[in-house]
Amino acid sequence: MHKEVAGALLPSSPVQTIAGMEFYSPTPDTVVCICGVGKVNAAMGSQALIDHFGVSEVYNAGVAGCFHDFPVGTLVVAHHSVQHDMDTSAVGDPLGLIPSLDIIELPCQGVEESVEVLTQAGLEPRTGVVATGDWFGRDYTRAAMLRDHFSATVCDMEAGAVAQVCLRNDIPFRCLKIVSDHLFHPAQGEEYAQNVPQVVEKLNQALSALLWRS
Repeated sequence: MHKEVAGALLPSSPVQTIAGMEFYSPTPDTVVCICGVGKVNAAMGSQALIDHFGVSEVYNAGVAGCFHDFPVGTLVVAHHSVQHDMDTSAVGDPLGLIPSLDIIELPCQGVEESVEVLTQAGLEPRTGVVATGDWFGRDYTRAAMLRDHFSATVCDMEAGAVAQVCLRNDIPFRCLKIVSDHLFHPAQGEEYAQNVPQVVEKLNQALSALLWRS
């Protein structure tokens, strides 16, 4: 989303539009894509980065709802993601299985390195699992099931789709999320709206540290 971009990652060059998505280069070797919300947008943006810009690595970064009582602003480096709304259990598959890949857990690369870089920057990251689906988590029963079934740390609407595209294209994928709200908070929507402006600066500081690490 536009409101997730700040600091050094703000547009500093002409913006190119592909299929309604915005792309621009804050540095000569970096392309930022603002794809929009949801798995389809995320997949389209990821494939466009690969096809049109020839990227060698893809990052997905954004705000996320937390399944636990981690403080707002907690950074989570994903070691893998899952697509919790991929459900072919009616034919005997486990929840989250992606039939075309025959896996549930979509891996991330460079986890230890990312944690080290962010720790050296004083940002105190955690590692965890990102549960992705086209769903804003207002259902407590389903949220508890997803937390327990997938050992999920945070919930978003993009990471699992980006991870799948990268895996199919043999492109390394990293994922960084920041807690903006909590899935079991009685006023989650209000919490999200209040906290997003407060956490995006930290998110972009962390992402900049990872992108331009020496």
